[in-house]
Amino acid sequence: MHELSMATSLVEQIAVIMEKEGASKLHSITVAIGKYSGVEKEPFEFAFPIAAEGTVAEGAKLVIIQTQMKVKCKDCGIETVQDLPLAKCGKCGSLDVELLSGREFKIKSMELE
Repeated sequence: MHELSMATSLVEQIAVIMEKEGASKLHSITVAIGKYSGVEKEPFEFAFPIAAEGTVAEGAKLVIIQTQMKVKCKDCGIETVQDLPLAKCGKCGSLDVELLSGREFKIKSMELE
């Protein structure tokens, strides 16, 4: 299960951050997961408590913000949100676009004690 390895990696990052901040308890963590990041929301929600068991993240609330694919067209300059995994301009159809969001997997915030 790919999501379990991602959850384990996240827990390791949490431990590093908490040690750096001198924190002893994690109350909650909010992560942004792009719709096209390759990480599925429901399996990740299932995997996180397993990865967190016996660590500083055990019992923490996980909040997931799922982001859509957003692109900026290099031809017409318009930013659009895409529903398909094909990154193209929603206005002019150009494939010459810059990916702004939709593939990320990052920590947005943590509530520590």
